[in-house]
Amino acid sequence: MFSTKSSYDIVVVGGGPGGALAAWKAAEQGVNVLMIEKDREIGLPVRCAEAIGADVVHRYLEKDPRWISHELHGARFFAPSGDSVEFSLDSLGSGYILERNVFDRELANQAARAGADIRVSTCATGLVYDQDRLAGVKMNTRGEEYTVPCKLVIAADGVESRVARWAGLNTMIALRDLEVTTQYLMDNVTTDKGYFEFYLGKEVAPGGYLWIFPKGPNTANVGIGVCGRYTRRQSSTAYLNAFVEKHLPNSTPLGMVVGSVPVAHTLDDIVTDGLMIVGDAARMVNPSTGGGIAQAMTSGEIAGKIAGEAIKKGDVSKEELFRYRKAWDKRYGNLQKRIYGLKEAFHKVPDEDFNRTAALFKNKKHVHVFELLTKLLIHQPGMILNFMRAFAGR
Repeated sequence: MFSTKSSYDIVVVGGGPGGALAAWKAAEQGVNVLMIEKDREIGLPVRCAEAIGADVVHRYLEKDPRWISHELHGARFFAPSGDSVEFSLDSLGSGYILERNVFDRELANQAARAGADIRVSTCATGLVYDQDRLAGVKMNTRGEEYTVPCKLVIAADGVESRVARWAGLNTMIALRDLEVTTQYLMDNVTTDKGYFEFYLGKEVAPGGYLWIFPKGPNTANVGIGVCGRYTRRQSSTAYLNAFVEKHLPNSTPLGMVVGSVPVAHTLDDIVTDGLMIVGDAARMVNPSTGGGIAQAMTSGEIAGKIAGEAIKKGDVSKEELFRYRKAWDKRYGNLQKRIYGLKEAFHKVPDEDFNRTAALFKNKKHVHVFELLTKLLIHQPGMILNFMRAFAGR
């Protein structure tokens, strides 16, 4: 162990974007913070498609080519028929494909510069209680078992979060609200380097979508998210392999990741006495896209600030920490619920409607995403209402 501290005010479990922001913003307030990461290196292995809006990144970091693999300014959607519709992201802002290993390390660096201690290859193995008060975290570092006393724990340990369960919080998720994902980093991929590409349809990616996100001159993240209830008959990897064999027969996989993404709304309980939950662990993901980097960073920022304030007040009760819930719902949680309704409605759209909409727009330039979606939903009155509610809250 590299730190001489025998105890901390706050222990953050998980060194991803949510954990790093929480550690960073808490440490800025002068409290003692320890962030632990179970893997040997912050940012590895990479388990996501690495896409994020540029505006979100620049709330926290200046633009740096070291962690920007590619900058994109448009998106192209492919209907099951093969027709495509493209639109500019100018009204929404450009997007980045990150080098997540570099990006995550930079966020961890910011936390360290703010005063947080960091330990890698360190796994949380349990929580310690003093009567009914959370009093520490059991840890294992390369086979060494020990306990670190603390006053507050922030769980940032991903969709499988054990910390939240140890604290007695319900983290169950319905199969329909879980997307099973597979992604290849592929070489020899020819695509328009300025565009995100999305492929839709029940045969391509039931209950989800398939993506091609360019990373370099000939490389791209090629991945798929399939609603969990459809993977009973065929795995996400099988769906992706079928697409690659048909559309990218000359490409070569350089890496592969398999995982799952919650596409629900935020857990009912994200705080309890002495504990807060951020990011994927709290189901803080965009339900329609499965994107969660921005939400993890935002929740980490809010949680870290409130955690630091709570430590300085000497009050880490559920009632005090509930300010985090209120702030999260105001920033994104309420919108997330509306987007969830839109996601549920989209699952019911027949492939024929995607084909019809794509045919209407395939020769039109500068399509606005709002125009595209309203045309798609024109025969679905209930979906129109969900769509309007979702975007009214942006």
